[in-house]
Parts: sequence; structure tokens; C-alpha cells
Amino acid sequence: MANHLDLEEQEQLDELKAFWNRFGNLITWALIVVLAGFAGWNGYQYWQRSQSAQAAALYDEVDRAAKAGDTAKIERAFADMKDKFGSTTFAQQAGLLAAKTLFEKGSVDASKAALTWVAGQSSEDGYQPVARLRLASVLLESKSYDEAMQQLSGSFPKEFEPLVADRKGDVFSLQGKKAEAIAQYKAAYTGLDERDDYRRIVEIKLNSLGVDPRPAAPVVSAASPVTVEIKK
Repeated sequence: MANHLDLEEQEQLDELKAFWNRFGNLITWALIVVLAGFAGWNGYQYWQRSQSAQAAALYDEVDRAAKAGDTAKIERAFADMKDKFGSTTFAQQAGLLAAKTLFEKGSVDASKAALTWVAGQSSEDGYQPVARLRLASVLLESKSYDEAMQQLSGSFPKEFEPLVADRKGDVFSLQGKKAEAIAQYKAAYTGLDERDDYRRIVEIKLNSLGVDPRPAAPVVSAASPVTVEIKK
């Protein structure tokens, strides 16, 4: 009986050896690939977290400089962020913040540069249209109407379309193109939600051009007097 078991075990061992000789290298390499991929994924996740943390710290530096109104420090910090963490969301946010503060402090060219970078580099759909709209506004301030209209051309996410129409209306209005301005303001007014406070601003713009976008109230005619016949 023992010899019989020994023979079976020997046969199984021989089969295992044959199997390993045939597929051992393949299995080993497959395990190496899987483990390397797992290690690489963990490494990438760690790198992402590290990049995000460093970008957040640098964004805080831009934020502090903006609150202090230190334009030189804003430009240095934002330039550093673009160089090191240009692909992060923090960089896009920093660009919008830097542009706003720089414009308020009179550094118009630096503000344009920051907005142009965000509009051209942002991978976030939300930040790019915001940058283009703000850049169009800055260009309007410097009377660069054609450049402003270029920023407003092309496709925008649907939710931005009323704001784009409003900004186009501003361009046409400043150019003295009344009919075109009215058409764009009407499109903006129609596209904005009735509860949106900005809709009232667009209405004021239309009013200034002699247009009331609100539908006229229906005219109610006086009811005809009812004649009551009294039978005798």
C-alpha cells in the first residue's frame, strides 16, 4: 500500500515538474508584470498626492500675496506654480486668482498673461471658459474689441452661452452697433434663469438701448354693461 502511494506521489511530482518546466517561466514573468504594475500604480498615486500637496502649498502662497496686494510676489509665485505644477487644478485656480488681483492693482498686461495661460492650458472645462470670459472683459477695458470677440468665438459649454452672449452685447454696444448689441442681450436675457440676479443687469442694458425684454401685459378690455330685463 505504501509503495502504491509512493508511486502516485511520484507521478504527481513528475507531472508538477513537467508542468513547471513548461510554464514556469511564463508564470514567473506574469507575476513580475503584475507586481511591477501594482508597485507602479502605488508609486504613481503617491506621486500624485505629493504633487497635489506641494501645489496646494504654492496656491496658498499666491492667495496670501493676493490678499496682501503684493503684485510682485503674486507674479513670482504664479510663475513658480506654472513651471512646477502647471498641469494641476491648483495652477488653474491660481491663474484666475492672480489675474483678478493683478487687474485690480492696475497690472493689466500681467492679468492678460495669466488669463491667456489659463484659457490656453487648462484641462478643466470649467476654468477655461471662465478665463476666456474674463479675458474678454479685460480686453474690452483696453478697447481691444476684435481681440475680445476672438475670445468669445468658438464653442462654450451650454451653461456659459448666456454670459457669452451678454459679453458679445457689450462689445457691440461699445462699437456703436446697436442692433447687434440688442440681439445678443436678448439672447442672454432669454438664456438666463428668471431667478438669476444677473438677468436684471441684462434687462437694464436692454432698457438703456430702448428695449423692454419683458412680455407686455395682456390688455383687458372693460366688460360690457349687463342689461337686466325686468318683467312686469
